[in-house]
Amino acid sequence: MKQEDKELLLKDLSARLPYKVVAQVTYKDSEGWKTEDRKVLGVYTDGQVYVDCVYTNIENTKPYLRPISSMTDEEFESLKEYSGLKYEQLDLASYLNGTYKCLDFYLSEVPSYVVILVFDWLNSHHFDFRGLLERGLAIAVTKQNNPYK
Repeated sequence: MKQEDKELLLKDLSARLPYKVVAQVTYKDSEGWKTEDRKVLGVYTDGQVYVDCVYTNIENTKPYLRPISSMTDEEFESLKEYSGLKYEQLDLASYLNGTYKCLDFYLSEVPSYVVILVFDWLNSHHFDFRGLLERGLAIAVTKQNNPYK
């Protein structure tokens, strides 16, 4: 895993800690190597991840995230209500040339507290807005593998 991917994953997981993010983790215990779904409880700058009484490396951690495209109309209305967002459309899924295009309008047109609330809501609902799915750093939540049910 490239250093920039490690840093991106570290940043993303850190922001999601209050929202009980679940990740597929590979770790070694007294019986050998295991891969399980676990809640992430801590993320450290040295790349260690703490999950349900086990430490593992950031490289062995893939959070379960939802693609922005899976957002329902009801969820979008909830996002607008929560954040005070007045716009009808968002383009949150694009990550291009190392730059996040997070909103389809100039951020200067929106009060910063609204932008903060938008990202807070996205984190709390486990949406991928940093492009982790496209980079292979996360696992897409589907109806069949939804650890947040």
